[in-house]
Parts: sequence; structure tokens; C-alpha cells
Amino acid sequence: MGAHDRVVSSLGTAIVNGDLAPDDDLDVAALQERFSVSRTAVREALRVLAAKGLVGARPRRGTFVAPRGHWALLDADVLRWRFADRVDETFLDELGEVRLTVEPVVARMAALRRTDRDLADLEDALAAMRTAAGRVAVDHVEADLAFHHALLRAAHNELMTQLATAIEAGLRLRDQFVPATLTSDSADKHAEVLLAVRKQRPKAAESTMRALIERSIADVELAKKVHGEQAQH
Repeated sequence: MGAHDRVVSSLGTAIVNGDLAPDDDLDVAALQERFSVSRTAVREALRVLAAKGLVGARPRRGTFVAPRGHWALLDADVLRWRFADRVDETFLDELGEVRLTVEPVVARMAALRRTDRDLADLEDALAAMRTAAGRVAVDHVEADLAFHHALLRAAHNELMTQLATAIEAGLRLRDQFVPATLTSDSADKHAEVLLAVRKQRPKAAESTMRALIERSIADVELAKKVHGEQAQH
């Protein structure tokens, strides 16, 4: 990792994890000494963090940590820094709500707009899911992500597609929190969504995706209960 990337990653992690609090000042000279890098590297790192909403600057004051409300919470780096060392149950709850709001609609749109190429991508993703059934969590996550990404693309809405970053982060986090291998039953549920999309049945696509997301939320709730019971012992 280069000097610039090291400063970005270290400061970004410190900010999103609360080691640096909103309104804390960020002195360029002090950061230059702390990381043993050039002033240019520090300033460029701060520009990157500013683009993610993590830092701000004012005349005569300089650079400071921005309020949380300014953060680009769906930025890939911000998500990665936020969950590098811990599981955020609040994020899982919020992500479940977002997925339940967005993905059934995406499935409905995909049923109306999908192309032959979209169907081929979904078929490939489903095949990967079936291959991953019963295998390690990494294979599970990658196969699951491939399917959901393909479905988002099949909706042919660029703004919807941008949600893929948050959904990917959420699925990876979920599978840290709910350790389980992909089962044939899970693949079958995704196959039901694909069938509805292929047959251009928007209502069926929406309802089957809603049921799939609700099941995922229930799995998280069960895992939270188990973790809570373990913490009490």
C-alpha cells in the first residue's frame, strides 16, 4: 500500500469507527509527521476523504472531521472501513429494510425489461449457486452476489444498479454474522425468482423476491438472538 493509500485508509477507518470524532481538527503538519509522508500525500488523502463526505474544511480553521450526516454511507470504502473489525447489527437491520423496499421492485422491473443476455447472466449465476451449495461461505457469498447483481442489471435502471455496492457489503456482512453454507433450498428460492423473470410475470417476480428477502431478514434476527444468548453466558 502506497503512502497516499495508507493515509486514506487509516484516517477513514479512524473516522467511521469513532476514533476521530465529528468536528475534530485534522492538522496537516501533524499528520505528515505521524505517517512519515509528504505534505502533498496528506493533502491528496484529505481530498479523497472530503469526496466521501468524511472531512470538511473552512477558511482560517482548516480541515476537520465532518458530521456523520455528511458521510457517503454507501461508498464502497466507507462501508469496508465501517465493518472491517466488527459486525454492525443496526446496519443489517437498515439494509434489510432497504432490500425489502428495493429488490422486489427490481425483480418486477426485470420481469418487464430483461433481455436474452440478462437471462443468460441470471442462469449462469444460478448455476454458480447450485455448484456452491454445501460449500464454504466464500463460495456462497460470491454466488449469491452474482445473482443479485445480474437481477439489478436486468432492471435496466442505472440508479438501481448503483445500489449494488450497498447490497454487496450487506450480503458479505450478513454472512459473517449468519455463518452458513448455501443450501439447495436457497438456490431453489432464487430459481423461483428467475422463472418469474423469464416468463415475464412481474407480480410473481416481485412476490417471490419479497419472500426471499423476508427469509434473509428472519435469518439475521435468529442469529441476533443466538448471539445475544451467547453473550449472556
